[in-house]
Amino acid sequence: QVQLVESGGDSVQSGGSLTLSCTVSGFSLDYYAIAWFRQAPGKEREALLCISKQYGDEDYADSVKGRFTIARDSGQNTVYLQMNDLKPDDTADYYCARIAANSCPLRISTLFSWRDYWGQGTRVTVSS
Repeated sequence: QVQLVESGGDSVQSGGSLTLSCTVSGFSLDYYAIAWFRQAPGKEREALLCISKQYGDEDYADSVKGRFTIARDSGQNTVYLQMNDLKPDDTADYYCARIAANSCPLRISTLFSWRDYWGQGTRVTVSS
């Protein structure tokens, strides 16, 4: 049974940092890419970053470049989203998703098409 479980969401002050975790089961990170998304209140879900074993990572959102990074630990079956210099606009529910491929697509539309399982999400709130 495929499962993805996010954790690490919290309330922080602007300028702070958080690390989110996406722990997976039922499949191997060696064969599937994992992507992070977020959805702010009243907005559409936004693709952030993706990582795969064979081809590294891709980023999709200019708003988080230079502040957010993605990493994976196959031994722990976990993908991490490191978020630095958080801003109030980063307030959202954060989701990880399995991508039905061993690489991260270049196009955001393809990323959404290829995701086959979602986690339940974890909430991040950034106050000014």
